[in-house]
Amino acid sequence: MAVSLLHHPPLSNQRITQAFVDLNSRSLQRGITCLSICLQKQKCSIELYMMPTTTVARHWMLKTFASAGSLNAEVECQENHISSGFSTSNDFRSRSKTVADSSSKPPDGVNDFERQLQELFDEVKMMIKMGNKNDAMDLLQANYEFVKEQINAGSRGIEEAATLDIIALGYMAIGDLKSVGFILNKLDEVVESLKDDEPLLDSVLIHMGSMYSALGKFEKSMLEYQRVIAIVERIHGKGSAFLVSPLLGMAKILGSIGKATKAIEVYQRVISILESSRGAESKDLVVPLSGLGNLLIKEGRATDAESLFNRILSIYKESYGEYDGRFGMALCSVAHVKCATGNAEEAINLYRKALQVIKDADYMALDDSIMERMRIDLAELLHVVGRGNEGRELLEECLLITEKYKGKDHPSSVTHLINLATSYSQSKNYVQAERLLRTSLEIMMKSVRPDDSSITFPMLHLAVTLYRLNQDEEAEQLTLEVLRIREKAFGKDSLPVGEALDCLVSIQTRLGKPEAELLDLLKQVLKIQEKEFGYESEEVMRTLKKVVFYLDKTGRKDEKFSMQKRLSVLRMKYNQMMQY
Repeated sequence: MAVSLLHHPPLSNQRITQAFVDLNSRSLQRGITCLSICLQKQKCSIELYMMPTTTVARHWMLKTFASAGSLNAEVECQENHISSGFSTSNDFRSRSKTVADSSSKPPDGVNDFERQLQELFDEVKMMIKMGNKNDAMDLLQANYEFVKEQINAGSRGIEEAATLDIIALGYMAIGDLKSVGFILNKLDEVVESLKDDEPLLDSVLIHMGSMYSALGKFEKSMLEYQRVIAIVERIHGKGSAFLVSPLLGMAKILGSIGKATKAIEVYQRVISILESSRGAESKDLVVPLSGLGNLLIKEGRATDAESLFNRILSIYKESYGEYDGRFGMALCSVAHVKCATGNAEEAINLYRKALQVIKDADYMALDDSIMERMRIDLAELLHVVGRGNEGRELLEECLLITEKYKGKDHPSSVTHLINLATSYSQSKNYVQAERLLRTSLEIMMKSVRPDDSSITFPMLHLAVTLYRLNQDEEAEQLTLEVLRIREKAFGKDSLPVGEALDCLVSIQTRLGKPEAELLDLLKQVLKIQEKEFGYESEEVMRTLKKVVFYLDKTGRKDEKFSMQKRLSVLRMKYNQMMQY
């Protein structure tokens, strides 16, 4: 009877060779790096609304005339854990200077416009940081309304595009993806009419590609990256370091849509460019090396990936030393790849060393989600190799840290309680598992509605544990409640419903329910598994075995014959797979 754990973070008996979640790459495409702005217009009528820090109730307007500008702001995704040392903005700042040097000295308005764009974005970020999200949205909306008036009046130049770009980035920082999509549609209309020789266009296109990627609009994202790559190649050549950011964006998308071979080629091109321009030991190489390494792991080429992560480790050791937190994060990356290659013991040692280095360096808080994820990864691995007691200690540490920083009954502790209960169940200590699961269920019932689907995770775990303790009546009632909630939340043919039905069959079998009723439940489970996993999956084979058993018990010989034949074919297939 298999019960899935909470999605994050899971503790399950996965094979050591399973690829782990990427915890080490700092993807410039998942975050958004604002590159410098370089305008070559003599006049600009864009007016930027700024919110004074002394009052958020009053808007004030800045007017300027500008022809060039620059800003360097970054909206980082929380998954970007290792500081790569690579800053695309530095590249484009150099380009801005090159353009400026080739013409007359920019007027004072250039710096004014640059400063206003920077101040606008900084103001939005500060409001978000202070918890004033609504004020940040009001500020962005005020600027959008003004630039919309400019566009409706016929102004569709690079200044309007630059301002819409900053507004979209602001909404991205807030997390309002709906507004990001709306602004991008308007920005797309403006950008389409711009010629490729607009100095700012490459920066705006990179941002658009990144934001479209975050919205899951990969085709649109690819078009933006392709256009900016063509622009940069034409101006600076195919070996220019200015290509790094858009190429990384393209590589990430290619990997996401299943075009791994092409993505690998793009990553290798980026590495080659950086080696030529920055040197073979440059920290800038960490981003593409990590991206390529994780893609190779995903494609089942962990051995090839290992040398890439070892190279990252060497770069960080040379740059920061062995006692820096960034070196600890790199150790964690190597531990991941060791895990993927099946070297569990070495992975465990690396994980322990990584955690110790990060803790000693005070690189991040004990309750940081990244540290938590690493502890759970290590705990999971320890369970896989049969060192459950050590793994349980780490899970208890996670629980204690969560209770210390967030409170004893905080919903965040539920995941750790369930993981601990799962660990105790593996050790056959079902009494302790029951206690932990009842606690987790009580916390959830205080935190969410009675029919919230999230409550079914600890509830079903508790039902399974009670079944193992021969408390079948309560186990059945809990499972029926899980079934009711999940059918309403996910639909009767959903995988979560199939999971609950599978548990219910086991419980009701021991309660002596009619065999015909049990067979009907199993057929429903089989239908769900066929849809979700495929007709020849291992899950389907296991359920088929149960169906055949009950068909025999109920005397349905004709139906049993066809199912038995199908089961025999699947068994032969999996036996052959096991031999290889």
